[in-house]
Amino acid sequence: MVSKTNRKLERERRHKRVRTKISGTSECPRLCVFRSNTNLYAQIIDDSKGITLVQASTLDKEVKTKHSNKEAAKEVGTLIAKRALAKKIENVVYDRGGYVYHGVVKELAESAREAGLKF
Repeated sequence: MVSKTNRKLERERRHKRVRTKISGTSECPRLCVFRSNTNLYAQIIDDSKGITLVQASTLDKEVKTKHSNKEAAKEVGTLIAKRALAKKIENVVYDRGGYVYHGVVKELAESAREAGLKF
């Protein structure tokens, strides 16, 4: 009998596979993206110390679009870049979180690049 694949489990497997290759340091932290059905979250993480340096999401007051769509992704990307540059963080490693680099995840990355982050 053919069973239905668990999409969440498959994404977590892809994310673990990516995380074996990507790690954030003090000089070049990791920009991690999480996408739910309702919101978008982005964090800049220093994995060597295990701390979150900067975060932004659609739940913030500065973000006008309160959904998980491309317009919200652009706003979150520019906001995370603005907050990172305020803390003197320019270079990051992009962690797409096991998601396909397409749609919302791609828009967030491109808007962060346009706002000044280098990755």
